[in-house]
Amino acid sequence: MPSLRSTRGGLHLVQVHDDLARVTRPGGEIVGYVERFDDPQGDRYRAKRFLPRQRRFVEIGEFWSRDDATDCFRFA
Repeated sequence: MPSLRSTRGGLHLVQVHDDLARVTRPGGEIVGYVERFDDPQGDRYRAKRFLPRQRRFVEIGEFWSRDDATDCFRFA
């Protein structure tokens, strides 16, 4: 399991449980989640962006690394 708290590209990740990390801005605003899931070829990571006005999450994409999934919040 990755560190309970980490920072990447100005975003903070807080491990919620083994397979889910919350992504926030430095001020605490929730940006989304990175979810780990099993794939026949290995671990995959799904990025979900939070849309506060709609109160829902939208899947951004699936990635082979947690870092790539986190980076998509900065560039998407």
